[in-house]
Amino acid sequence: MAFQGLGGRRHSEPVAEINMIPLIDVMLVLLVIFIVAAPLLTHAVQLNLPRASSQAETRQAEAISLSITADGQVLWNQEAVSTAAWQERLATLAKTQPDALLRLSADGDLAYKHVAQVLAEARRLGLSRIALVTDPRTP
Repeated sequence: MAFQGLGGRRHSEPVAEINMIPLIDVMLVLLVIFIVAAPLLTHAVQLNLPRASSQAETRQAEAISLSITADGQVLWNQEAVSTAAWQERLATLAKTQPDALLRLSADGDLAYKHVAQVLAEARRLGLSRIALVTDPRTP
C-alpha cells in the first residue's frame, strides 16, 4: 500500500491522457537543428562583377531553304537551280556565312542518294547547321 496515490484507487486503470513529454522533446530537438542549419542555407558569396558597356549581337544567321523534288531537281529558296549552281551557292554561303542555317527538305519518294549528296557536300564545305524539314502530319 505504499505505492498507492492520494486518490485511493486500488486497481490500475488505463490512463486516458496523452503523454506530451516525448512530443515536446522531439520539437525542441528539431528547433535546435533548424536554428543551427538556417545560417548555412543563407550563405552567399558576394562578388563585385565587372560592368560591360557593349551590347549583345542580335544578328541572326541567314536561313537557306534547299528542297529536292521527287525527280531530283534542287530548289534554292524555291528557285530551281542546276547541280553546279547549288554547289557553287553552297560554297559561297560557307565562305561568307559559315553559321548559316541550311533547311533541307526532300520529297518522300526521292532516292536517299540525292539527300546524302547534299549533306556530304554541305559537310565538306564546313556547314554544320543543317535542319531536316519533315511533315508532322500522318498519312
